[in-house]
Amino acid sequence: MRTLIFGAKGQLGRGLVARFQREGETLGVDLPEVDVTVAEAVADSVDAFRPALVINAAAYTDVEQAEDDTEAAFLANESGAANVARAAAARSVPVVYYSTDYVFDGTKTTPYEPDDPPRPLGAYARSKAAGEAATRAANPCHFVVRTAWLYGPGGNHFVEKILRAAATRPSLDVVNDETGSPTYTVDLADATAALCATEAYGVYHGVNAGACTRYQMAQAILRLAKSDVAVTACSSGAFPTKAPRPVYSVLSNRKLEATTGWVMRPWQAALEAYLERREREV
Repeated sequence: MRTLIFGAKGQLGRGLVARFQREGETLGVDLPEVDVTVAEAVADSVDAFRPALVINAAAYTDVEQAEDDTEAAFLANESGAANVARAAAARSVPVVYYSTDYVFDGTKTTPYEPDDPPRPLGAYARSKAAGEAATRAANPCHFVVRTAWLYGPGGNHFVEKILRAAATRPSLDVVNDETGSPTYTVDLADATAALCATEAYGVYHGVNAGACTRYQMAQAILRLAKSDVAVTACSSGAFPTKAPRPVYSVLSNRKLEATTGWVMRPWQAALEAYLERREREV
């Protein structure tokens, strides 16, 4: 299968390129050569490569900056999504678009299902919800995959931030009132491959199984890294942010599992696998 991946330089994009190369010829494109906000550049890439599958992993992901630069967030996450989905539809091939747990407002107390109505709180969240809608409207053969708390090789994510902080500080304060679903990019890439082997188009959730707070995740990171740095729980009020965040955004994989048979491993096991890989590659 020939797969074209936009946003190939990002942490998810790199994982997707590595995974889909096992399925057949795969081309990853990204800035500055290809900008998803430029419809002609996107269409030219699709026309030149003639893929059987198009994956859009390109995104504006700076949650805080989006509050001040909302136009740029919507340009990448909505207009860019429409451009990619439309170009794929023009060649009658399916498209994958990645969205976020942030499209929900966090008022539930049980895991969110794909058919729960989005209620985005901040500019980034609104732009991703708009990207979902744009993808669905532009291409009937779509997989919209919501994920959360991504980490993986080459990324500047929560795991690396905790490890860097622990290397220079005797103790860490980490928020304990935000609960979500940590997700390893390698596992999300595998789940995407399983999903794309079907024609069951629609909206899905893809996260590692289970849930935790940021504080609980930090504890697990340092325990697995054999660090003796102390971690203290605190409220999100200790770290004021411009962008509102859902306090509970755990996602359910039930639809993904029922459709593909693919079961995402627990977040603890995925985190351990990431840290073991990281140690090997240092």
